[in-house]
Amino acid sequence: MHTNSGGEGMKAVEIEKCHSDIKKLREEMPSMNNSHFMDDKKKLTSRRDVPSYPKYHLSQETVEALRHPTFDVWQWEPNEMLSCLEHMYNDLDLVKGFNMNPITLKRWLLCIHDNYQVNPFHNFRHCFCVTQMMYSMICLCSLQEIFTQVDILILMTAAVCHDLQHPGYNNTYQINARTELAVRYNDISLLENHHCAVAFQIFSQPDCNIFSTFDAEAFKQIRQGIITLILATDMARHGEILDSFKHKVDRFDFSDEEHVTCLKMVLIKCCDISNEVRPMEVAEPWVDCLLEEYFMQSDREKAESLPVAPFMDREKVTKPTAQIGFIKFVLIPMFETVMKLFPQIEVMIQPLRESRDRYEELKQIDDAMNEVQKKKSENLTMGKKK
Repeated sequence: MHTNSGGEGMKAVEIEKCHSDIKKLREEMPSMNNSHFMDDKKKLTSRRDVPSYPKYHLSQETVEALRHPTFDVWQWEPNEMLSCLEHMYNDLDLVKGFNMNPITLKRWLLCIHDNYQVNPFHNFRHCFCVTQMMYSMICLCSLQEIFTQVDILILMTAAVCHDLQHPGYNNTYQINARTELAVRYNDISLLENHHCAVAFQIFSQPDCNIFSTFDAEAFKQIRQGIITLILATDMARHGEILDSFKHKVDRFDFSDEEHVTCLKMVLIKCCDISNEVRPMEVAEPWVDCLLEEYFMQSDREKAESLPVAPFMDREKVTKPTAQIGFIKFVLIPMFETVMKLFPQIEVMIQPLRESRDRYEELKQIDDAMNEVQKKKSENLTMGKKK
């Protein structure tokens, strides 16, 4: 358990109580974690009673920190993250504004939590990170003054749902291994399609449907909006989506639905891969988590005689080599394009440049060390020949 000096961390006894409360709730509301969502027999059971995951009072300091990209996402227990997510929905006036049942919101969030798997990277904390970054971008760029509240609801909810039931192995693995998901979705954005399907499977449970107050037409619009955004997180489409946005950005029209949809797609993409925007001590552990997941996949690919991507191979990749190209050629260009519309996000780009410089320095050190090792080996070989 990580605690902070502001006393946000809970005492051991409270943590124990929280664990038992959540365990009890889980028993009452079986999750889909280990089931195929298409199997009707294994669907979530409906429940009408009131969930009571422990609501921990968020201090004013935490509430304020939550609005910024510098927020430390590692300090919090799952129940505290659930409380933070609940706060974001309330703070953005999505609960009162859309007449959402607060109990349904709690139930839905708990169900979301239970449908993120325990992966090194693609887990519930990643979901929280992406949603918190979306919330901070909404605050930083004053997006509520530009977007409709329905758009804000779509952005936040897509962020919450965007990696539901991620198995820890990417689309390439699924396609090469010809998994059930690859077959079901014809090799096209198959994980992203699955995340969407699970999200709406959850919404189809009346007790988890935060959209129950919307009429059929409004629900259809929200559903389409969420699907579009989750599908946009497939990195195979990165170039296509960013190019489309670049063509619009210099003559951007907030009254043009196509322009607004394209911007929303880029915003969720920014949030999904935004770890390096955070302070170094918050960002760096995520690189270890991601590499651990990559290595897990490449080890399995080797064992199953499947192709292995060099950027996932533990024998070929280091932290600096993993990060430099990604920051230089993916993150910075995308955030700089968004900055043309929202100059405020300069504060998000500065950490990216610092991170790039730091990893380039680390790579130089690694290269120098490797050179020394190489010379040592050569000298040893020469010595043996003499």
